[in-house]
Amino acid sequence: MTARDRAGDCSLGIDLGTSSVKALILSEAGTLVDQASAPLDVSRPRPLWSEQDPEDWWQATVAAIAALRERSPAALAAVRAIGLSGQMHGATLLDDRDRVLRPAILWNDGRSAAACRELERRVPSLRRISGNRAMPGFTAPKLVWLAEHEPDCFAAVRRVLLPKDWLRLRLTGEHATDASDASGTLWLDVAARSWSAELVEACGLGLDAMPRLHEGSEPSGQLRAEWARAWGMGGGVVVAGGAGDQAAGAIGAGIVEPGAASLSLGTSGVYFVAGDAFAPDPERAVHAFCHALPERWHQMSVILSAASCLSWVSRLVGARDEPSAVERAEPVVKDARFDGSVPLFLPYLSGERTPHDDPRAQGVFFGLSHDTGPGELVASVLEGVAFALADGQDALLATGTRIGRLSWIGGGARSDAWGRVLAAALGRPLERIAGADVGPARGAARLGRLALGDASAAELCAPPPVERVVEVDPLLRERLGRRYERYRALYPTLRSSFPESEPGE
Repeated sequence: MTARDRAGDCSLGIDLGTSSVKALILSEAGTLVDQASAPLDVSRPRPLWSEQDPEDWWQATVAAIAALRERSPAALAAVRAIGLSGQMHGATLLDDRDRVLRPAILWNDGRSAAACRELERRVPSLRRISGNRAMPGFTAPKLVWLAEHEPDCFAAVRRVLLPKDWLRLRLTGEHATDASDASGTLWLDVAARSWSAELVEACGLGLDAMPRLHEGSEPSGQLRAEWARAWGMGGGVVVAGGAGDQAAGAIGAGIVEPGAASLSLGTSGVYFVAGDAFAPDPERAVHAFCHALPERWHQMSVILSAASCLSWVSRLVGARDEPSAVERAEPVVKDARFDGSVPLFLPYLSGERTPHDDPRAQGVFFGLSHDTGPGELVASVLEGVAFALADGQDALLATGTRIGRLSWIGGGARSDAWGRVLAAALGRPLERIAGADVGPARGAARLGRLALGDASAAELCAPPPVERVVEVDPLLRERLGRRYERYRALYPTLRSSFPESEPGE
């Protein structure tokens, strides 16, 4: 008898990403039963701005679940628990009737650099409490910006929810979040895993504006009866606390024990290392957050544009899609032909986070020549993203963090050519795990199952099988090593040439 035929043994994971909503069903044994997705668009109404309409998140979620119901109605009916994963840091602003006041301001929005400086002025202990420096991507500076530039909207704010938690509100009627996602707001005392009244009040809000806190593996509510009926589920479906997308992806990849690490290539690029203690290093722009399980924390280095750079250059060279663009770069990668025809690329299309923390940083091709063609441009982008992640690895290692086996997840993990460049730039083999492109949704489904209380994290959060290992190519490693030093000199050289101000300053 299969998972589709048996009742009461499945969990549903919903991952609210930047470019799509993914939903998948796991069987009781943890195997993938079915998955579906629905696309999302990002609005950029002004330079540095990045917004989405929360209603679009809901419609995409409904569409993804409808696709699952059409293909796998018995499995969906067997769902006993739901876990949520989502893009972090976004500010979803609600009034006293839970109505959305304006489009959500996203994680890759760069408008609030001045608000970051103001917030650190107001709370000199911010870095000690939150474990992180104030960056425009985080949630709290967005509210400081809002109070100055949209005061009427700010005055109407009664609750602030992170993106996945707005979906939770629609699903359950509950105002709740989890410790991992809350870590990225700058309102959490990350060591204590509780809201900091000092940080919240510094933004002109009260603790009543914060959702209720849970661990990712705890129940946070039950699915409303109307949605259970609409999707053919039974009553009493538990909705877990869930996690921010990176912590959820780590749960999906089995990145739980100290030193276990993952490299995620989605819209952004994230180097994630699990730990059993709070280990902040805000001076290097390394993030220190709660993990999705109790008594677990993690560090991250983050670049704001990763696979989104590949999408951008694919359009630039007129490629049909990303895989066909990578095909043009494969001769350069295969022969380690990174020479004068391949420019250096700074992948700062949405600004930069680790290690420079500069929302005004911009993308750059440096070293174009008559010999530079589409293949060289794509290879340059693959290399530039890899170098930015190597910058992040250097920042993590400088904190004293020990990094073990490195799993490779996210949509970008489908590209063997990119994997060769990444392994060479980082000097580490990459392990591509099964289901690497659905890690956050898988992790969310695992957290949902944990919320039922009938299995342990050790049982449910084992790493999936390794599909292949991308080894370090010594010749490519040597070639990229020389280019990496030139790459590292570019940002400090060009920093003063980036825009002096941002909208609203």
